[in-house]
This record gives sequence, C-alpha cells and structure tokens, in this order.
Amino acid sequence: MSGFALAACAALAACGGGDRPARASVKAGTSAALDWRQVATRADRDRLRNWRTSWVAAIDKARASGNGAALAAESKLFEPDRALSGAVPPPGAYRCRVFKIGANGTAARDFTAYPYFDCRIEAEGDVSSFFKTGGSQRPVGLAFPDSDTRAVFLGTMMIGDEKAALQYGRDAERDMAGIVQRVDEKVWRIALPQPRFESMLDVVEIVPVK
Repeated sequence: MSGFALAACAALAACGGGDRPARASVKAGTSAALDWRQVATRADRDRLRNWRTSWVAAIDKARASGNGAALAAESKLFEPDRALSGAVPPPGAYRCRVFKIGANGTAARDFTAYPYFDCRIEAEGDVSSFFKTGGSQRPVGLAFPDSDTRAVFLGTMMIGDEKAALQYGRDAERDMAGIVQRVDEKVWRIALPQPRFESMLDVVEIVPVK
C-alpha cells in the first residue's frame, strides 16, 4: 500500500458523525466501514442527501452566466442522472481534472476548468482509495460501495508539505463528500455538492493514463 493510500485509510479510520457520540475506530475493509452512512458526518450526509438540488442549481447558474457552450462540451460529465454500471474505477494511474460550477463565496466565475493532474485509485479490500499524487492541495479518501452505478467518496484535503491526512470528521472545512459514477467508456467522475470553497458543485473527471 502506498503512502497516499495509507493516508486515505488513516483519514477514514474513525467514524465522524458530528451529531453522535464518538465511536470506536472503524478500519477500511471491515463490515462496519462498508456503510458510508455510519462514517459520514451529519453535515456530509445532508450534502449528499441534497446532491441533485445542488447540482441543478449550480448548472443553471453557470448556464445563465453564459457558460452554456462549455457545459455542452462536457455534457456527459455534467448530466446529473447519468450513471453507468461499474461505478468505481479499477486500480491504476489516472489523469484527473476539476471543474468548479456555480460561483460561491469569493469566487468570481460560474465555470472554471482546471488542468489535468496525476491521481491514483487503489484497492483497499472492499473499498477503494482515491488520491492526488502531488501539488499543494491533495484530496485523499475512500470510495464506499453503494450500488452498481454509484459509490460514495468521503475524504479530506491534505495541504502543503503535510505527510499525513487529517482524520475525516475532525475539521469540517477540509472534509469532502461526493458521489462516484462512471459516465462513459473509461470515464468516471466524483461529484462534490456544496464544497467548502468557491463553488456550488465540484466535478472531478477521472480518466486512465494512456
């Protein structure tokens, strides 16, 4: 297991559930860890429960500000109900890029597409880890199976020269929650509704390294 995969597992080592008493540690791969609802904080369960409302509002805001062509160019990626079987990418090296949709907070633009970066998927028993392999901001976390067409991503953000991920649920500003889906042949996404900064919706495209 790589250092980043270890960080992903460490980040999800304990249940968050901010509205509940602290639970005993739950390691990735145990039966308890498979139910993302037992791991997610209350705030993240709310974000995931309202994912479609957030998605539609973000797309509508971006389209209203003149980004219709950019949205249409990646229509499969931004279609909220598009979900094919095989929700979780197989282990391996990937290229990822982030789209921020619907300005929020200090953001000035309703649609921003960032350059590709290197990322990896690794199998961790019954869950899979996702992590960005470099840069000053590195999302890291686990994808929990939910159905054949959907998995749930829970993770946190590593910053700067940090060697270990902050435990999920300890800092709400760093917690990440999203939906993992396959949207095309060898194209996956993680959709993060109501992220903490800048946007109403983040979509992470995941494609294999050629």
